[in-house]
Amino acid sequence: MNTVANSSASAPASLASDRPLGTPLGEHPTRVLFLGSGELGKEVTIELMRLGAWVCAADSYAGAPAQQVAHEYRVLDMANADALQSLFDEVKPDIIVPEVEAIATDVLAGAAAAGAQVVPSAEIAAICMDRERLRVLAHEELGLPTTPYRFAGSLEELRAGAAEVGYPCVVKPVMSSSGHGQSVVRSAEAIDAAWVEAQEGRRAADEGDVSRVIVEALAPLERELTVLTVSSSAGIVTCAPIGQRQESGDYRESWQPATEPAGEAERAQEIARAAVEGLVARARKAGETGWGVFGVELFVLTDGSILFNEVSPRPHDTGMVTMASQRLSEFALHARAILGLPITAEHVALSLPNGAVAASHAIVVAGDGEAEFTNVAEALAEPSTDLRIFAKPEVHGHRRMAVALAIGADEADARAKAGRVAEALEIDVR
Repeated sequence: MNTVANSSASAPASLASDRPLGTPLGEHPTRVLFLGSGELGKEVTIELMRLGAWVCAADSYAGAPAQQVAHEYRVLDMANADALQSLFDEVKPDIIVPEVEAIATDVLAGAAAAGAQVVPSAEIAAICMDRERLRVLAHEELGLPTTPYRFAGSLEELRAGAAEVGYPCVVKPVMSSSGHGQSVVRSAEAIDAAWVEAQEGRRAADEGDVSRVIVEALAPLERELTVLTVSSSAGIVTCAPIGQRQESGDYRESWQPATEPAGEAERAQEIARAAVEGLVARARKAGETGWGVFGVELFVLTDGSILFNEVSPRPHDTGMVTMASQRLSEFALHARAILGLPITAEHVALSLPNGAVAASHAIVVAGDGEAEFTNVAEALAEPSTDLRIFAKPEVHGHRRMAVALAIGADEADARAKAGRVAEALEIDVR
């Protein structure tokens, strides 16, 4: 279920050399700076600290999950170029790990040019934050199969693009995530509302600029897959595909290995590897490593064909299931890869009993205030279950606050177990 492709291009010697580890509070630590400090960054921070790196976690608010476990933290607007440059000047990071989309990418590129290792690279971070650049690279340069699509910079262009790809279609801002600003449009009468949602519902909508959008045909989707793909000093490897269920473009459940017909896993891994190879080649050409975990999102259509959708240049939310399914989670793999340690097919192997499946169930809390979890003992009484509470300071509206994990005899059993953990929890918001 996992494959490997060794890259012939070697990483720059200055970045491939062994970094000093084990003295995070000493004179010569390896200094890692996170730009974004959510639940995924928290897990990577823990893994880096286990390996003896020094970690600073930055975010737009205080008390973010990774900030609670890092050596130091900072609070700033990372889209503000002056503020971000001041952060780099102060922290002097060896490695910079972007975890959010709202980052001043020009400053990030400048840091890479000055010798910092940007994960996976400054250009990859910029490409993957921009659906337009990513889709052009994936489909028009790498030849990966995708849905029909058009780009638009105005309502008039969106109307024309939607007419070309046909209805129903999906409209998304080119720079956003987790379903923010996304709409499914079933008729021309609804296209104006989709434009408004793309502008006002996206991340960073308060910046006041007009966002370009992508409009793509709504494919006859059977299911979605994530293939975690790891680029390291040893080459590129892919994990077993992860199945998932989403609501409004945001993850709710995932399971690994995904149940699929014979040969589907291999085809999915081939597409994922091709996408990451193309991105890493761009990084190497610019003198950067391209190391890290990539979450490649794929569509499986009702006719069995597989299409490339998007790629996240970091651990993926659906990959939280790997905390139960693999000996090395996606977070441990990311930490090792960015430090220059080799990742091979053996490192990404499943650690499940024969025939078993692992599942994760996102716990989304609604309310306004602090979320308090009780009845945890009963929730975790069933064997082969686990829980990660993210410890986010507050929830306002709806927010993912924890994830339940479980191992079952098959997919249905694992998903049911994880769901029971989530249902048994008592969560008060006040």
